[in-house]
Amino acid sequence: MRPSFFMKSSIQKKTPCSDHRIKRRCLSCGTDENLGRRKYCSIECRQKLRYALNLRTGLLKTLNTRYATFYFTDMMIVMDVLPYNSKEIFSFIYPRSIGKKPAEDYCIMSDILGNLWWAEKKRTNRNYLATRFMLEKARRNDPAFCSVMPPEIKIPAVKKASLMYLKLDKSDLSSPELEKTIKSAFRLQVKKHHPDLGGKTDTFRRIHRAYLELINWAENPSYLKRRGFPDKWFYDSNKNKWLQPAPYLKKQAIL
Repeated sequence: MRPSFFMKSSIQKKTPCSDHRIKRRCLSCGTDENLGRRKYCSIECRQKLRYALNLRTGLLKTLNTRYATFYFTDMMIVMDVLPYNSKEIFSFIYPRSIGKKPAEDYCIMSDILGNLWWAEKKRTNRNYLATRFMLEKARRNDPAFCSVMPPEIKIPAVKKASLMYLKLDKSDLSSPELEKTIKSAFRLQVKKHHPDLGGKTDTFRRIHRAYLELINWAENPSYLKRRGFPDKWFYDSNKNKWLQPAPYLKKQAIL
């Protein structure tokens, strides 16, 4: 008998390639208990899923994967794979097990896929035939509706503390009159915190350092580049590791 995730055709047809995740749930286990405004119920929970995903990157290499994503719902886990030299995305779907977390279900699914690949490899004595066999069993998706390649965003390389001391927001860094905005914010803080006006010396020094950093950045802006999805784990073959969801990307400008 074939493994259950290949037999769940009714589930596969109803499953979109992206986000039917319930909001305000842990992005590693799905619980909504004691979450508050956090994205994960605990650091340990996040680390467990990351460990499970990274432990089995050999499977992705075997499938000639360029990019992949992993996400889950209450009903299933989904791994979308984009192989090199392919215009199609292949989805491997496995039903959630009662009492198990997504990390555990992923380990089960990966072991099943790995065993199937090895069985086909032994039968044909050809790696590429075993890989093709596996991809033929997956659900095929049009990349136009199912993305595994997140947009690259750029984040200003500015310390949060510098913005905080001048009471500025990151959105202010995109102002067409940035230097004027920084100087205006600095003058306002000087009036409140200058030692000659009763302010604390240490606080004023921090404000002045923040002002210098932001003025220097305005004259020569630099950015940090990031890739990621706000609600899916992302695998990049160039790094051979999984990147956790990055909810902040919803608020960032896309390159």
